[in-house]
Amino acid sequence: MNILAFFAHPDDETMLAGGTLALLAKHSAQVHYLCATRGEGGETGEPPLCTQDKLGKLREKELACAVQALGGHSLNFLGYVDPLVEENDELGAYTSDLSFLANQVVTIIRHMRPDALISHGSSGEYGHPGHVLTFKATQEAVRLLGNAAPEFYTVQADFPDHPKPRLSNKNDPAHIIIDVASVLEDKTRAALCHRTQHALFIRRTSETLGRMVTVPEVITQVESLHHIHPPYNQSVGNHNPPDALFEFLLATGAAWHA
Repeated sequence: MNILAFFAHPDDETMLAGGTLALLAKHSAQVHYLCATRGEGGETGEPPLCTQDKLGKLREKELACAVQALGGHSLNFLGYVDPLVEENDELGAYTSDLSFLANQVVTIIRHMRPDALISHGSSGEYGHPGHVLTFKATQEAVRLLGNAAPEFYTVQADFPDHPKPRLSNKNDPAHIIIDVASVLEDKTRAALCHRTQHALFIRRTSETLGRMVTVPEVITQVESLHHIHPPYNQSVGNHNPPDALFEFLLATGAAWHA
């Protein structure tokens, strides 16, 4: 099975769905990674590991390291530049041309012919405009492809015991929940690859607990997916037509219906 995982920035793949992606690779799926930007607008580390103008090159290397840790098959970038964080910590999208971006995704899908897409949720997890844009572009690509579109799942789907409620896409109910304990070491190694972002990873939890935590402490063991295409009929508990990725995950023994 071929999977295309499309995310906005380096580290999104790991922190939002790294366990699921590693699990798929462990069970012989070929997981291809596509990243819109090189995360040029992000943090440079505490203390800084590079200057801002060198951050994109460093984060490209960090993502390559993470993809290897997750057992990924390939990594490509669309080449967009991640905008700097603005005043009042306001985040931005990496392009205003949704139509062009969606058509880029269509071209890549036609070239790579994945069986399934995995991308950001409709709320952009915590509302990040770049995440929302990536979701909308993927959704539009699926619409443009029509019957030729692959299956489409989004990450961080909402369910009552979500381990990180702040990241949960409230409008995307979980259809499948995945226990990633068997690949937690891989997910953690991938997170450790993203050295420039370690302070960001632990900041909120450290503030909440009143002590400094480590990166491994914030790596979640449970992940979730929301299914968009083909439509999921929850009343009968299956897909019509059958969904190969859904069945693939269930067959691992680490996933179940939400």
